[in-house]
Amino acid sequence: MKPTVSVYIATSLDGFIARENDDLDWLDAAGQTVPKGEDFGYAAFMSSVDLLVMGRYTYEKVLTFGEWPYQDKRVIVLSGRPLEIPPSLSHRVSHSSESPQQLCQRLEQEGVGRIYLDGGVTIQRFLAAGLVDDMIITLIPILLGSGKPLFGSLAADISLKLVAAKPFDCGFVQITYAVQY
Repeated sequence: MKPTVSVYIATSLDGFIARENDDLDWLDAAGQTVPKGEDFGYAAFMSSVDLLVMGRYTYEKVLTFGEWPYQDKRVIVLSGRPLEIPPSLSHRVSHSSESPQQLCQRLEQEGVGRIYLDGGVTIQRFLAAGLVDDMIITLIPILLGSGKPLFGSLAADISLKLVAAKPFDCGFVQITYAVQY
């Protein structure tokens, strides 16, 4: 059975996931308003995930965070260029230049149940290929005006079905959609 491909990501209210220079300072500042212990369902989501697929730029950004945030989850980094993986992560992180379709077919054969998809370009490529099943998007109450958009141009409309919408006291709103191709 085809793996479920899920997006779990935060955006500014105007749809940006990072500044033009890839800075996430606005997200760090917003995090200061979050009550202690609130994880927006992230731990439960992660417990349902078999592995992560992310793009090269997201991977390189995550490496700057210091501690690797994905514990022992397997991570596949998509890139057409060679990738340097630190020895400390070599047992968890691998590189692939497969298309989204090829990767999903391979992971289906491996018995993967749920994929956590991360990174703007990677999410856009999987959406364009008709492979994203659901999206959990947390809207942060800030307008950036410009930056790296979560969504890019599409060849055709993609319909979404609202599954849930949950406001949080800190002003964040989490919206869950099922993707309907």
